[in-house]
Amino acid sequence: MPASIGIRREDKSRWERRVPITPEKVRELRERHGIEFVVQPSPIRVFREEEFLAAGARVSEDLCPTGVVFGVKEIPVQHLQPRKTYVFFAHVIKGQPYNMAMLRRLMELGCNLIDYEKVTDERGHRLIFFGWHAGVVSMIESLGALGERLDWEGVANPFSGIRRTYSYESLAAARAAVRAAGERIKTHGVPKAIAPMIVGVAGYGNVGRGIQEVLGDLPTVEIEPADVARVASDPASSDRVVYRVLFKEEHSVAPNDPAAHFDIQDYFLHPEKYHSVFDRYVPHLSVLMNSNYWDARYPRLLPKALVRELFAGGRRPRLRVIGDASCDIDGSIECTAKATEPDEPVFVWEPATGAVRMGVAGHGPVVLAVDILPSELPREASEYFSEILEPFIPAIAAADYTVPFEELALPSEIARAMILYHGKLTPDYRYIAKYLES
Repeated sequence: MPASIGIRREDKSRWERRVPITPEKVRELRERHGIEFVVQPSPIRVFREEEFLAAGARVSEDLCPTGVVFGVKEIPVQHLQPRKTYVFFAHVIKGQPYNMAMLRRLMELGCNLIDYEKVTDERGHRLIFFGWHAGVVSMIESLGALGERLDWEGVANPFSGIRRTYSYESLAAARAAVRAAGERIKTHGVPKAIAPMIVGVAGYGNVGRGIQEVLGDLPTVEIEPADVARVASDPASSDRVVYRVLFKEEHSVAPNDPAAHFDIQDYFLHPEKYHSVFDRYVPHLSVLMNSNYWDARYPRLLPKALVRELFAGGRRPRLRVIGDASCDIDGSIECTAKATEPDEPVFVWEPATGAVRMGVAGHGPVVLAVDILPSELPREASEYFSEILEPFIPAIAAADYTVPFEELALPSEIARAMILYHGKLTPDYRYIAKYLES
């Protein structure tokens, strides 16, 4: 029997239009490796059923005959099938409470689970991701939100013409709108309310690179973290550029011991020995973009207490927009109080009350917290993702999943991402058991 793969319909959100494997890749994999594909129909998927049919796939609700099922986001428990191999973004490695029921059900059904997030090389670098697109969309959306916020304040500004990313016909069209804003900055400058405009970027991975690439569509001058306060207060600073600054770990935290020096490996191993010093920069930023990985062991980049201090007494600080591409609820950006959707991507977190008000009106920072940012560029994101996933697909489809885990013939990159095998946590992920008990 030829290897068979199912591509499930995405149903976590009405905005989720991406696919893990495009029709073009379906055609290539069928022709080169003899893999058969069954694709569930979807009314919202960016690629039509006709495109999959033309590529040689079969369209059917029933994925039972397939050995491996690929998706993008988590699968509702009622759709899980016994002893199936699933490949998707599982969001379970931090013990996320909202996905423990799904993980338990996968275990009960004796399933195998491969998590894209844990497909890594020998050094632990991720290989399968949508991160660059998340960064691109977060920056476009944050600039649009800045325009809306300044409009609400009655401040004419060069960002007013930037729309929601999903409303453009392509990424090229969206970036053209950003470049047009850049031309307005060159001609008219940024408004005095935010001049000099400083955009801080926390994070330098794939998401951070996407953020920086869109920032490059504006007339920018890169500055060092040590120069932020000086540039913000210098009357000679230009209003015809956007100053951008990259913050790494050594800029945002410091050792608790005043005599100690920052050591990044020590920080990763012993984050409890460090505290946040990011408060030295925040008052000078117009926009803060966050793309850092975070869990509860690490100091927060922006705690609520600091935001309350900035906005106390009715003050209106420089900080207008926080673009939280990481979207960790109550996490590194503690005022990321909820996840949002593309049609309502931002809210104002009101420091005085802790209330969340959708939109850009209110006293407090505007927070962008869309947790499916790449879905706003579904075709481009799917094509990119499918391209980097494709080399691993034949081995995943052809593997004999009846053998013991130690004998499983999978590339090491994929074996490292196997969370469950025959319904049991694999050795690297046995720590998740403690989250299943609660």
